[in-house]
Amino acid sequence: MSAFSIFNVAGSGMAAQSLRLNTVASNLANADSVASTPAAAYHSREPLFAAVQRGLDGQGGDAGATGVQVLGVTQSNAAIPSRYEPGNPMANADGYVFASNVNPVDELVNMISASRSYQNDVDVMNTTKQLMVKTLDLGK
Repeated sequence: MSAFSIFNVAGSGMAAQSLRLNTVASNLANADSVASTPAAAYHSREPLFAAVQRGLDGQGGDAGATGVQVLGVTQSNAAIPSRYEPGNPMANADGYVFASNVNPVDELVNMISASRSYQNDVDVMNTTKQLMVKTLDLGK
């Protein structure tokens, strides 16, 4: 793996973690939303990632991953909670509102994990850059 491909791997990881952080932000922003039907209620979202594989290494072995690919964003199938609030303007004819299925604690844990992963990718890029600069300095 060349030093320049390290930037591609870390860059794709940063893009993936950025999408993950944006998804968490969207989920947390809609955590307290309500709707008049279960279908209209906000369903939490989660991005799906896959490792992008490089071809064989020329000796019949796998050369390893070369980045992260975003496969898409899925919606949770968890149950939508309902609450009896007859005075709520969003209540249905029976007086129920349907809340989102976002778990704020899970989202905060997800946010911390994504933030740390993003920072690790930044550190990989900075370390690689410093090694390249030091290598160039050896030629002086």
